[in-house]
Amino acid sequence: MSTKYIFITGGVVSGLGKGITASSLGRLLKNRGYKVVNQKFDPYINVDPGTMSPYEHGEVFVTDDGAETDLDLGHYERFTDVNLTTNCSVSSGKIYQSVISKERRGDYLGKTVQVIPHVTNEIKENIYSFEGQADIVITELGGTIGDIEGLAFVEAIRQVGLEKNPDDVMYIHVTLLPYISGSNELKSKPTQHSVKELQSFGIKPDILVCRSETDIPNEIRQKLALFCNVRPECVIPNLTAENLYAVPLMLEKQGLAKAVCEKLKLENKEPKNGEWEKLIETIKNLKGEVNIALVGKYMQLQDSYLSVAESLRHGGFANGVKVNVGFIDSETINEDTVCDILKNYDGILVPGGFGNRGIEGKITAIKYARENKIPFLGICLGMQMAVVEFSRNVLGLKDANSAEFSDDTKNPVIHIMETQKNVTKKGGTMRLGSYPCTIKKGSLAYKIYGKEHIDERHRHRFEYNNDYKERLEKAGLICSGTSPDGTLVEIVENINHPFFIAGQFHPEFKSRPDKPAPLFKALIKAAIENKKHKGVK
Repeated sequence: MSTKYIFITGGVVSGLGKGITASSLGRLLKNRGYKVVNQKFDPYINVDPGTMSPYEHGEVFVTDDGAETDLDLGHYERFTDVNLTTNCSVSSGKIYQSVISKERRGDYLGKTVQVIPHVTNEIKENIYSFEGQADIVITELGGTIGDIEGLAFVEAIRQVGLEKNPDDVMYIHVTLLPYISGSNELKSKPTQHSVKELQSFGIKPDILVCRSETDIPNEIRQKLALFCNVRPECVIPNLTAENLYAVPLMLEKQGLAKAVCEKLKLENKEPKNGEWEKLIETIKNLKGEVNIALVGKYMQLQDSYLSVAESLRHGGFANGVKVNVGFIDSETINEDTVCDILKNYDGILVPGGFGNRGIEGKITAIKYARENKIPFLGICLGMQMAVVEFSRNVLGLKDANSAEFSDDTKNPVIHIMETQKNVTKKGGTMRLGSYPCTIKKGSLAYKIYGKEHIDERHRHRFEYNNDYKERLEKAGLICSGTSPDGTLVEIVENINHPFFIAGQFHPEFKSRPDKPAPLFKALIKAAIENKKHKGVK
């Protein structure tokens, strides 16, 4: 079977859920037995999101092969359970960087380098890179049709439609049907204009996915079909679902996967949706709830911690409880406020981050969790600050700190990796991607993972300082996970606490709704026990 290509564009406004549509379609096609890969094109000139503020673009999602990518890749992986690669996240900056490098090397043999064909050819190379590796490639274009930054991508996907067999390429356009409360009606005109804009670039959409807050009357579907030149059964309603993971089954019911199979001449096999249906049933029947404090520093945009929050919810699904995530700004926490802010939470999580803003609040929150025996999970920077807190308040090294935040501390319990000392460029230069970890038998980490060897994804420059290892372990903060050669500390845990564990890696990047990351599942279980211990029903 030749590789099939699906392109998903957006119209009217941004933020319509193109990523969830692409993820859901990927799941539905995978459930039909097809090998699917999702890809994201982003129009911004940054080479990747790695140097962008979380306030600008939300979290940076990291793949196994060390790519710093758009957060939509997290949605793709969580829905399809496929580990994606660096070619799955492509920005204008990445494309132009490659084109300019080729020009400098003389690869174009003196030709005038232009958007067409050189930039568009580079884009198509990324699309075609999956040929033979996947049955279906689903490519989402970031932004909205008509954005000047995205025009080269639009032209490239138009060319794919000409270069490939017509039965191997299709276009899905996700639009908004606004509801006007004054006249009590949905309006189709913005979608009509958006489709007209798309057609002006030479692309005719095969399917319209229409976001709406209310049911779409049949007459509106017929009108959209007529004016947008699509078949009525290819106007797919996408209503607001009761939870994120219900979207695939909702779109299945609306006929999205069936319409895709018909257009691409794919056998519409009986979908094996049973496991996903079981997941949705579990989510619908959660009993009880726990409150988890997520103490971070990028709280103006909750998408900054998207994978962490979702992983906490996954842990809740596995334990049959609803998880209420409290997004706590670490800058609001100090010795005077910490009790009032955190006293009603059943567990505390301190996630990753960069820079010294809000650090003391994180340390204070960790101290509160340690002293009050509250279940605690630290991730990346959260792990490093757990080491700093313990060093200060248990070992008595009052100036203990990370070398990231203090150049002159006499006790840099966290220091920069040797390989990072001469790095001058910020983008893509950290310890990135999947690394192996060996877990100490008999430890809490071993109990959680149930095995001695694991692999987790990383994104950091600084490491645990082994010069302090003996003193820290003697006082109770043991190193239960290390690199296979024992030189890099990956997991620490407090043996004098019912549940206090922290990892240098980011377990949230591998969590799935039906296969939660072990550390999150264990945190929620510990939070449930903590809540019972407090006598709260």
